[in-house]
Amino acid sequence: QLQLVESGGGLVQPGGSLRLSCAASGTTLDYYAIVWFRQAPGKEQEGISCISSTDGSAIYADSVKGRFSGSRDKASNTVYLQMNSLKPEDTAVYYCAAAHLFHKCNDDYHTYPYDYWGQGTQVTVSS
Repeated sequence: QLQLVESGGGLVQPGGSLRLSCAASGTTLDYYAIVWFRQAPGKEQEGISCISSTDGSAIYADSVKGRFSGSRDKASNTVYLQMNSLKPEDTAVYYCAAAHLFHKCNDDYHTYPYDYWGQGTQVTVSS
């Protein structure tokens, strides 16, 4: 059974950076694409990044493209989301998710039914 735990959130000033981690246990992440979602108060959940397990390639939402970058570390069984040039509108709870048989990201990743979710980590961007 795959278990996901996010960490790395916190309070940062606009223009700052954070690196979120999605650490897996129970099984290897080698067979799972990892998707990052976020949810801000009063807003719908937004899929912001999908990182394939096949080749490590990633897809990003327009709202974060050019500022966020995902990566995978096989040795630690962890996926990372590097977030640079943070804006107040990036304030949200960030979640990582995975699904059975979902290895390669596509443009519909944000609509896929995910089987595994982390507990979320709060990111607050404020001066």
